[in-house]
Amino acid sequence: MWGRARRVRPAGFAQPTREPGIPPPTPWTEPRRTTMTRYLSRKRPDHEPAPATRLFCFPYAGGGASAYRRWQRGLDALDAGVRVMPVQLPGREERFSEPRFTDLDALIDDMDAQLDEELSEPHIFYGHSMGALIAYSLARRRQQRGATLPRALVLSAYRAPHLPAPAIADPDAGDEELVAGLMDLGGIPQTLLDHPEFLSALLPVARDDLRLCLGSGAVHTEPLRVPLHLFAGRGDRLVSVDEVLSWRRHAGAGYAVRTMPGGHFFVRSDEGAFLRELASLTRRYATERIAV
Repeated sequence: MWGRARRVRPAGFAQPTREPGIPPPTPWTEPRRTTMTRYLSRKRPDHEPAPATRLFCFPYAGGGASAYRRWQRGLDALDAGVRVMPVQLPGREERFSEPRFTDLDALIDDMDAQLDEELSEPHIFYGHSMGALIAYSLARRRQQRGATLPRALVLSAYRAPHLPAPAIADPDAGDEELVAGLMDLGGIPQTLLDHPEFLSALLPVARDDLRLCLGSGAVHTEPLRVPLHLFAGRGDRLVSVDEVLSWRRHAGAGYAVRTMPGGHFFVRSDEGAFLRELASLTRRYATERIAV
């Protein structure tokens, strides 16, 4: 099922080019056509090395692939051994004109088909908040049909899937309530309230993403045959550490939990600390490198 929410792209503004909470929107420019599939907007320049393992990064609610595009430099500096592949969902940033999904199964069907060739090579999934749900669901789908699985899942700030989905607000709540919820979690700084164009672009995306999360009520009994590495913010008021620990029910190949200082967006409030933790994990799974 496709999302039906109204889409508005205000004149002179794009979907936020980075996660809520970082600078105001920048002028819209036609994106450079470098997509390998509709979900991947990153293309490796010819001169770059090509690590054998790719890190597919799935965005949180209201966010887009641009939230992860500066991670490559940070992970390279830490010798993480992975190529960051930010995943772009429909209805945001360079895919702004496409309808958004509000049904998780439909999104996973489409994503699995579009990314199948890219996922035939060694890879790791990372997802934050809603992105964790998407990463887990895609791995499950691929396990069910016998496709190549990630070497590991790294998931942050999301409850185990057998628990009710966390929500900052009802998707049909008024703008003020939704904005207040985002601000409370650190998703929107006070300064961006002076940019109504930003909010008019962000809120419809956030609403549809909340609908997607709240509609994902399936309970899975078969554990995932992929190592799970879980991160929780010790000050997260939306997702508790105990709720993250509950992922152990779904771990069929081992799991580990790490708590981090900060709230729901701890990956942004101290990005350097999180990337160091992430790099220490990816090095375990990125043991082979290939030369270009």
